[in-house]
This record gives sequence, C-alpha cells and structure tokens, in this order.
Amino acid sequence: MLGWNESLWFPFAIGAAFKSTIVLGAAGLAACLLRGRSAAARHMLWTVAAVAVLVLPLLMAALPQVRLGGAGAVLDSGGWLVRTTAAIETAAPEPPHAAAARTGRPATPAAPVTRHGWRFRVLLAWAAGILAAALQLAAASFAMFRARRRAIPFADRDLVAWLAHSLEVDSGVEVLEDPRTSMPMAFGILRPAVYLPEGASEWPAERLRLVLLHELAHIRRRDTVTHWVARTALGLYWWNPAAWMAWRAFLRERERAADDLVLQAGARASEYASQLLEVARSLRTPALGCAAIAMARRSQLEGRLLAILDPAIRRRAPRRLTAAAAALLAIGLVAPLAAIYAQDDAAQVPPDIDATIRAANAQKNHEILDQAARAALAQGKLEIAKQLLDASVSIREQVSGSNSVDYGLGLVKLGDLAQRRGLKEEALNDYKMAIEAIGPRPEAAQALIDAGVLTFTSRQPEAAFGYFQQAQDADPAHAQMAVTWMALVRSRDPETVNEAELLYQRAITMGSPDSLDTAVTLDLYAQFLRQDGHGQEADDLHNRAAEIRANRSALTDMTSRLASSGVYHVGNGVTPPLPLYKPEPEYSEFARAAKLQGQVTLSVVIQPDGSVTDVKVAHWLGLGLDEMAIDAVTRWRFKPGLKDGVPVAVQAMIAVNFRLL
Repeated sequence: MLGWNESLWFPFAIGAAFKSTIVLGAAGLAACLLRGRSAAARHMLWTVAAVAVLVLPLLMAALPQVRLGGAGAVLDSGGWLVRTTAAIETAAPEPPHAAAARTGRPATPAAPVTRHGWRFRVLLAWAAGILAAALQLAAASFAMFRARRRAIPFADRDLVAWLAHSLEVDSGVEVLEDPRTSMPMAFGILRPAVYLPEGASEWPAERLRLVLLHELAHIRRRDTVTHWVARTALGLYWWNPAAWMAWRAFLRERERAADDLVLQAGARASEYASQLLEVARSLRTPALGCAAIAMARRSQLEGRLLAILDPAIRRRAPRRLTAAAAALLAIGLVAPLAAIYAQDDAAQVPPDIDATIRAANAQKNHEILDQAARAALAQGKLEIAKQLLDASVSIREQVSGSNSVDYGLGLVKLGDLAQRRGLKEEALNDYKMAIEAIGPRPEAAQALIDAGVLTFTSRQPEAAFGYFQQAQDADPAHAQMAVTWMALVRSRDPETVNEAELLYQRAITMGSPDSLDTAVTLDLYAQFLRQDGHGQEADDLHNRAAEIRANRSALTDMTSRLASSGVYHVGNGVTPPLPLYKPEPEYSEFARAAKLQGQVTLSVVIQPDGSVTDVKVAHWLGLGLDEMAIDAVTRWRFKPGLKDGVPVAVQAMIAVNFRLL
C-alpha cells in the first residue's frame, strides 16, 4: 500500500489493535496458569508476548490472506410499468435577513478545511503517542550514554569479577559510579553496564555485594535487551490498557526472577530482603527508568519481599532453549491470527480490489482505480468505491501535485461519493479542496456549484451565492445552471425577488433551448412565478419544459426499442415480473435545495435471474434525480417473468415519482 490511504490504513490499524489485545489477553491467562512456576518462566511468557505483538503488524502486512470458510403494475403501450414514489420532508433554507437578524452579520463562506475525518484523527493520535513514547525512550537513552561518559569505574574490580564469575557473567562487565545516579541500575544492549550511585563503594560490604549480584543477574538474564523489546511494544500500543497490564506484569516478574538468581547464588533471604528494603527507602527511582533497569520500585516492593521470604516458591529458570522454542511457538500461533485478520479486512478490501490498488500505484495510473470505482458504485458498494477513489486521489497528487486540475477533479469525485453516502460536511470539505487545487479555471465550475448547493442547504444563502458567482466567472460559456442557482437563492428572499426574476430570464437565454438544464431552469422559474401569483405564465413555462423532456424521451424510447430484440413484453402468454426487493430512491441534495418535484421514467430489462439491466431514462427530471432513480432501480430484484413456465427477459417501464412532503 503505497502512499496515504485512510480507508486502508484504518482497518489495518484497528485489526492490529484488536489482535494484539487477544495476544496479550491470552498471555495473561497463560500467566495465571503458570502461577506455580518460577518468576523467570512467567517473565519469559511476557517477553514472548511483547515480541508477538511487535511482529503482528509485520505479519499482517506480509502474509497472504487466508479465507474462512408495495407497487402496482399496469399495462401500457410502452410495456409493463412499475410505479414507486420517493418522498422526503424538506425545510426551506433560512432567509438571509433572518440570519442577519439572528447573528448580526451576513453569512460568509467557511475557510477551506482538510478532507480528513475522524478516522484520520484517530490514526494521528495513535501515531503521536508512538512518537512521544519513542522520543521519551530516546531521550532517556541519550541521558544514560552521557552518564556513562562522565561516570568513573568502580574501584573494587576484584569483587565485580568474583561476583560475575559466580553468576556465569562476562567478567568484563563495566561497573560505574555516577554522581547523578540515584538508584542502582543496569543499562545497555551491546555493552551492558551497571550504574551505582556516587559513594556506593563506601556502603556496607553485604549491601554492596547483594546490589551488585542483583544488577549482574539482570545482565546474565539479558534483561537490558528484553526491557527494550517490552518498552517498544508498550509504546506501540500505548493507548491499550492490556498493554499497560502486560508491562506491569513484565516488570514484576523480571525483578522477582533476578531476586531468585541472587538467592540461588547463596544470599540469605532475610538479609537480602532487609538490604532491598533499605535501598528502596534510602534511594529514589530515577526518571530514566524507561530506558534503564532500576533495582527497586516501591510499588512492587511488598510483593517482592514476600516472594523472597517464601521458601516454597520455585526459583529455577527455564533453559534458554526453552525460551527460544516458546518465542517460535508464539510467532507460529500469531501468524494464523494475522492472516485471519487479513481475511477479515478483505470484507472491506477484497483481494481483487487490493490488487487493483497495488497495480494502479505501481503504474501511477489513477484511471484504473476510477474505472473500478465506477463499477463498485454501480453495484452499490460505496465503501469499496471510497477506498478506490482515495487511492486514486493519492496517485493524482503524486503525479500532478496538490495544485493541479487532475488532483482537484479527483477530489470532486470524492465529494460526489460523500454526498451519495449522506456525508454533507465531508463532501463540502472535498469540494473546497478541489476548488483550491484547480483555481479559477473552467474545471472548477462544477465543484463551485456543488459547494454552493451544500452551503445553501446549510442555510448560508449569501455564502452560496458567492460560490455560484465564482462558478459563473470560472466558466462563463457554460454558466446557465450557476445563474439558475443564483436566481433560486435570490427568490427565497422577499427583498431580492426582482433580482431573482432577472436572473431566471437571463439563465433561460444562456443554454441550448432543448437541453435538460433549460427545462430545469424553466420549471424553477415557473415555480417562482406561481408562488408570486402569475399562474398562467408559470403554466406556459412548465409546458415548455415538459415539451423539452418529451422530445428527449422520444429519442430514448426509439433507441430502447431498437435495442430490445430478443426481449419479451408482458402479454401474449408472458407473465409480468413481480418485485421482491425494492429499495426506495433517495432525493438528491440539488433537487432538495431547489424543491424540484416530478417523475423519472426508466426503461429497463428484467433478466431471467430477476436482475435489472439496460437501464435508460425515458423521462428526465434533472438535478440528480435521474441518477438517484437509476441507482435505486438497478438494485431492485424481481421474480422473473415467465413464458410457457420458463423465465425470460422482459421489457419494463419503471416510473419513480419524487415528492417533497
């Protein structure tokens, strides 16, 4: 997955979060089952769990995906007809003078905002936490490296060599005294060292011996390495309570495992417990504890002392071979979990879609994704279409830049899809970004009109009027609908009705006399005149609009009849199909804003399997309602028509009435 694609990364991140919680929960259950075993065994378990959750995202990305197993019907000369009605409640936008009275100032267009939604903010917060954890660990490590340079070697090297030999630790381990070290600590991956507070050489011999034994025990156990593994896992899943639970258990079992090594080296339990208590009382845990291993934390002291003094506790550590086998086993168990997650993701990003995105990214060809998105839209798969268009926009930005027409047109597609999904705010953000990317060019006109309509429906008429004016200026040669929308905005304010009438008249003369846009303008002007009491003039305009639509319908009907060979009509032994699944169409945002009502008639073929194909508009309405009708009807399913008891393809007409309640 090249580039940024929120719709791909968000499910991936959520999957990693969910699966890591399962792993940590399983580790917690296993730790309960190992209560009778040694602390070293439980610490090994938590270490393996940390490794598992770290490699989990890598396995998810690398492993192949694993699959788990009521309408009336009548006959007419055009064929069988199904009627359906889409009705929606609507409220007129707040008049501008009302808004001015309420707010004290006219509405103005909102500043451009980014198109990233709440998913992006969640991912950004997660990434910010990871970065903060990494910076904290890096700062603490840098401070420890500085301390190493300024520290002085511990004077009694013979004591260090003898204790190291007793624990089978390399006698070359450095033991340092640092004036700024407030607690005995172990630090370092490649060259681990023990840090003692200044003046530690003056401590009582028994305390010094036990402190050194404890820190050398950490080095023998490679705790300075596993500390970084567990701390990195915590930083990656910093928000997850299960990760913090695992971290605390890891620290607890690590200290107890080191205590067990000290006791196995011959220390008396009572003396060791006494010295450990004294260290915890007299010294404080440093702030650098996220990078280094401090000897005593007061929050864990009580449990450690009880464990030290309990003679029944098992203290023998598992062999290193056992630890390696446990790590391999854990990864082996996590791998199927990662692959199953990949299959879960496939519900949102099927393998063929993911392959399409990868291929388009490799070729830097957004057309591949745009074509696939159109297919997904035709099937009503809006989420998949969103993922494809997100990837397409990313390619457009990489190839053409964020201030290009191509990038802006991709954002317009995203805005149109957001409208279809009912996400008005997201759609408006996409359109604003498109306008900014394209600049004052003709290609920006549609985005400006789209932004204006959404702003108008949000009761910001002056801001909407500004968008429509910009659309007119951007593409004067095709400004009919921009001027029509300007007229519509002015018609909603009693103080500007004269300006609205002039704008309507101007818009009618701007377009082709037989275009659908002209028919829409005539209908809206007729609606305006009828409300103003000019009924006869309104009827004349409405009839002109109906004539334009009838002429377009005649052409469509002729084309439909020519293409219908081999398709039956109801009658003469052919039974009509019966609707089984009939989702109602929705109102377009444009038609809702304009209060446009009417009927869209579709010519379709109902196939023997009950699906709807060959959809053509036989009677147009405009302002997106034709597309809404097509989108709904293509998802209808029928019990097919029969001829001699055999399912056949049947020609039908479907009338969709759009009404505002």
